[in-house]
Amino acid sequence: MNDSLQQEARALGDPTRHRIFQYIADHEPAVTVAELTEYVGLNHNAVRQHLSVLKDANLVVEEREERDRPGRPRLLYRLHPEVLDRWGAPGAYPWLANLLAAALRNQEEPRLAGREEGFRRAAEIDNPDTDRAVLLETEMLRRGFRPTRAEHDGRLEFTLGRCPFVEVARSDPGTVCQLHLGLVEGLAEGLGGLEVEKLVTRDPGEAGCLLALHRTARGESAVRTA
Repeated sequence: MNDSLQQEARALGDPTRHRIFQYIADHEPAVTVAELTEYVGLNHNAVRQHLSVLKDANLVVEEREERDRPGRPRLLYRLHPEVLDRWGAPGAYPWLANLLAAALRNQEEPRLAGREEGFRRAAEIDNPDTDRAVLLETEMLRRGFRPTRAEHDGRLEFTLGRCPFVEVARSDPGTVCQLHLGLVEGLAEGLGGLEVEKLVTRDPGEAGCLLALHRTARGESAVRTA
């Protein structure tokens, strides 16, 4: 067992930390300390100590809530995207398999199946207090793409540092990449305020695919044929 797995195993060896980890895994996209405090029945300081161990082991990611109303932003916790296939957390490949199975069952093209899934996910993750680009970036991060965002004059570019489905994408890049494109189109349409321009694909083993979008007025149709 390598060092990182040993650290993860030690962190999850404590029953309370394992409960906290499993709660975060079961409640997407992110949870608060207050939720976890109520769930495990401990005080905030004890929960924060457990979260610190999980964060140091790269099992969870800590982020600060974005808000445009008075009050201190809360800390939010979600699973680290690269642990999604381990320790009983929901994995990337079962998600991909379910999407492809649905496409076959409904006789849909992968892009359309991805778009429907993206639209569904947008309804689940939408938060009127959070920037659309941040919501999209968070969803791609959760899916394991390691996105890096750049923006200039309303044009957004996401460089994807990792393909979470590299083995499948190598054998059938057309299907997987079209599904991903549809997913982003559906997210953009569902969230509003974003329009997909193009997806420039790279070798899945090397990653670095480029996703380009631009901002639109909220409420407009956010998808066009790429």
